[in-house]
Amino acid sequence: MIYPKEIAALIEQFQKFPSVGPKSAQRMAFFLLKMSEGDVENFARAVIEAKHNTKTCEICFNLSASSPCEICSSTSRDRSTICVVSDSKDLIAIEKTNEYKGLYHVLQGLISPIDGVGADDIRIKELLQRLTNEEVREVIIALSPSVEGEATSLYLTKLIKPFGIKVSRIAFGLPVGADLEYADEITIAKAIEGRHEI
Repeated sequence: MIYPKEIAALIEQFQKFPSVGPKSAQRMAFFLLKMSEGDVENFARAVIEAKHNTKTCEICFNLSASSPCEICSSTSRDRSTICVVSDSKDLIAIEKTNEYKGLYHVLQGLISPIDGVGADDIRIKELLQRLTNEEVREVIIALSPSVEGEATSLYLTKLIKPFGIKVSRIAFGLPVGADLEYADEITIAKAIEGRHEI
């Protein structure tokens, strides 16, 4: 079906979102068109304000309303520990647990030669700079167990070890409430590998 150019342009914009194909983009465009004019204006204003008022922290590269961000400028955080994550969504997921009280470093990506992303394209140099300037005793690597996450973790470990800083990695395994029989072999292997005494 041929849409009016304005609707086609809207669908095209929605397709720029990750994991949004033509059908999903079409559904979102038509949903937006059914919204009241006030709701559409609020939506547009929220997008523009988020884009204009969000900064990247000059220290940890987290998205924030200020730079340095609230975490880096907090006096109650444990400054001897830095948790390395790939993006701000991962930082938020860890913060929601209320378990970790140290600092963060957001790499803003993972090493992925297939996608043309090398070590110089993410915030590794800045992490190493922080390790020379701050009193860090441990770096926790909290990257996904994907091929890119594993490659980035290994690369970081090789770079950080010479600093004499402890490097640890978050454990991987079975989610709470999952049935063992439905888990794949890699997940079970990671769960066994990350076991601890009780």
